[in-house]
Amino acid sequence: MWTLLVSAAVLVLYVTAVVFAIRAAQTARTPQGAVGWVVFLISAPMIGVPMYLFLGHHRFRGYRIARKHSERVVEGIKSFADFSMPEPDSMPFNARPFEVLAHLPVSRGNGADLLIDGKATFDAIFEAIDAAQSYILIQFYIVRDDDLGKQLQSKLIAAAERGVSVRFMTDSVGSYGLPTAYLDTLRAAGIEIANPRDRRGPQYRFQLNYRNHRKTVIIDGETGFIGGHNVGVEYLGQSKHFGHWRDTHLKMTGHIVRQLQLIFVEDWHWAHEEDLIDQLNWAGSESEQDMNALLVATGPGDETETGAMMFFSAITAAKERIWIASPYFVPDIDVMTALQHAALRGVDVRILVPEVIDHRLPWLAAFAYFDEIRDCGARVFRYTEGFMHQKAFVVDDTLAAVGTTNLDNRSFRLNFEAMALFFDQRAAEAVDKMLRDDFENSYELTRKLPEQPGYIRFGSPLARLFAPIL
Repeated sequence: MWTLLVSAAVLVLYVTAVVFAIRAAQTARTPQGAVGWVVFLISAPMIGVPMYLFLGHHRFRGYRIARKHSERVVEGIKSFADFSMPEPDSMPFNARPFEVLAHLPVSRGNGADLLIDGKATFDAIFEAIDAAQSYILIQFYIVRDDDLGKQLQSKLIAAAERGVSVRFMTDSVGSYGLPTAYLDTLRAAGIEIANPRDRRGPQYRFQLNYRNHRKTVIIDGETGFIGGHNVGVEYLGQSKHFGHWRDTHLKMTGHIVRQLQLIFVEDWHWAHEEDLIDQLNWAGSESEQDMNALLVATGPGDETETGAMMFFSAITAAKERIWIASPYFVPDIDVMTALQHAALRGVDVRILVPEVIDHRLPWLAAFAYFDEIRDCGARVFRYTEGFMHQKAFVVDDTLAAVGTTNLDNRSFRLNFEAMALFFDQRAAEAVDKMLRDDFENSYELTRKLPEQPGYIRFGSPLARLFAPIL
């Protein structure tokens, strides 16, 4: 009897593995992902089946259903806000692909200030929170209950006590270690909390591989922040392991703030099922800097491959240079090919990555790509002055971008991300100067993979096999 039960269980397991393999072949976002899942499921069903349940979803269906609500939000923001279209002469860059991806138009009347590293970033954010008069919308992937987290908590409570409406959101995976008491203290002060870990049911449990990686702060619909920093003392350079933490945030004004606000509204509606559109400022004011800008939000709820397409559009548009800073370099085939082709065209292609390791698998996998891109004329720089976590790029002298998107498959296909794009020479010059300083604190990679230490030489090809799900 026991033997029959075991045989039946094994049969069911293999049948399930075959069904999942067929589904993976039909729905995977990339050929590599499809092949990887099919091989894994058929060869190791005991491990592959449960992993596919949690990691094998290819579209964030629950978010797509909730997004139907945001169609009204998009129309609302277009009617509330005066999206001033740029003058034709001020847009030498073809922004159409980015507008299609964002479902929003480029607008003029925007301003941007680079915030380099943690102190500048959180000094500016805390100053803005202290000045808030009507509302604060705040979202971070990681929030820790350390000195910086407690400082943020006290700032938000003080704002709530003076009558400011505060809405606070985190990611359930990124902030897994955040104590419930931290959130309870915020709630006790009258702050609204959207905590995705409160969502229950199998649909949510089996979509844990998706992460909301956005870091957003919006003050009164007038000032916005986006970038690579999370809330933790390591982002201030206080980690013994990482030392100096090199990161970049952006302080924004103008219409792009309302675009960022739109994305927060969508995230909030999914996590908290509350409609914020009629409670927020959509008119706002313009910045004297008068830059052309667009907020491009991407994620697995989109019908198309928006994350990869955003990078692809920037790379193919480059005529003179594209410099990209990212903590991870695990591109898909299309982005890799675009980078190689740009280098072959004579474009100055530079990739800036950290020497210090935070996640070993993507760090190792990157070495399997470096030789291919360098053989086409691209240059790879490895940052050595601590850990580099910024997500930024500059194209020619006309486009600069700062946000949350890494140059890897997870950011392209599994994370909800956002990048602020500024089509302006002044913004490009600011990012140019910042990256030149970073190159000074880096060395150019010259050794090929066969010349690397053994653990890299043999580990990187194996790590690359996991690229579709890193």
